[in-house]
Amino acid sequence: MSGMRRREFIALLGGAAAAWPVTARAQQPERLRRVGVLMPLTADDADEQALMLIFVQGLQQLGWTDGRNLRIDLRGAGANPDDSRKYAADLVALTPDVILSIGGVNLPSLQQATRTIPIVFLRVPDPVAAGFVDSLARPGGNITGFASIDYSVGTKWLELLKEISPGITRAAVIRDATLAAGTGQFGAIQAMASSAGIAVTPINVRDASEIERTLIAFAAVPNGGLIVTTSALARSHRDLIAKLTLRLRLPVVSYHRAFVTAGGLISYGIDQTDLYRRAASYVDRILKGEKPADLPVQAPVKYDLVINLKTAKALRLEVPPTLLARADEVIE
Repeated sequence: MSGMRRREFIALLGGAAAAWPVTARAQQPERLRRVGVLMPLTADDADEQALMLIFVQGLQQLGWTDGRNLRIDLRGAGANPDDSRKYAADLVALTPDVILSIGGVNLPSLQQATRTIPIVFLRVPDPVAAGFVDSLARPGGNITGFASIDYSVGTKWLELLKEISPGITRAAVIRDATLAAGTGQFGAIQAMASSAGIAVTPINVRDASEIERTLIAFAAVPNGGLIVTTSALARSHRDLIAKLTLRLRLPVVSYHRAFVTAGGLISYGIDQTDLYRRAASYVDRILKGEKPADLPVQAPVKYDLVINLKTAKALRLEVPPTLLARADEVIE
């Protein structure tokens, strides 16, 4: 594992990892299979660790236990394309039975590194247009997984921003312009903005200093809000974004629950728990002999709405009862 020692990760899993003791390796003659995981953030990121726990628990429920019949090798690219290429090559050199690729940054690196090792991807916006698969129903090749192809979710974020703060007339949109999700979701927001009476301003996320500088300048004019589109780079700066939006009194709607637990206002996006459990099922099927070419690419089936009431109170916003009633989780 990269970014933290294997023993530390096992300790993280607590009770779920009770079946993982090192001594079990000597006691079990069962064939050891290998799963590589390339993550969009560093392997010591708390949010990534929590999601990996869900994935590992899903595998355990299907009969795969690390140290007995499975070894999991983690690499965290930290949303850096150079690191993504480096760790992709590193994982391929280990010749795993299957690789789990998380996020849009990592899949091109893995595709360049191998055309034979099975790959299951998560959260890739349009895998057909990007050339990763032949079609959603029949992927072909060595790649399949779970896409996030609905750019129109951007209009939902704009609606939520207007619903919780009706006085909004301006919205900054944090995006990664190098990703299809960044341009696609911004396009959907921009198309709806005029009818909602909101002027939108793109912020191309590159580093922490640029985020801080741009948001401070944007907040100098009143009646503004913030939308964070899908981006591992933005998620790596979620604590900064949450801190700044509170200080600058900017209501923020984001794509991932991690922003809300960090102190952001609202998130609406793919249910990550469901996604990682489904990923475990595809890895299981491949380990049992099925081919990625025959496993259809799946779209998201569950979304969740999370609201931080403590943040709403700090921003002096009253959350409409109708919005609270729709929430899947409320943080108080």
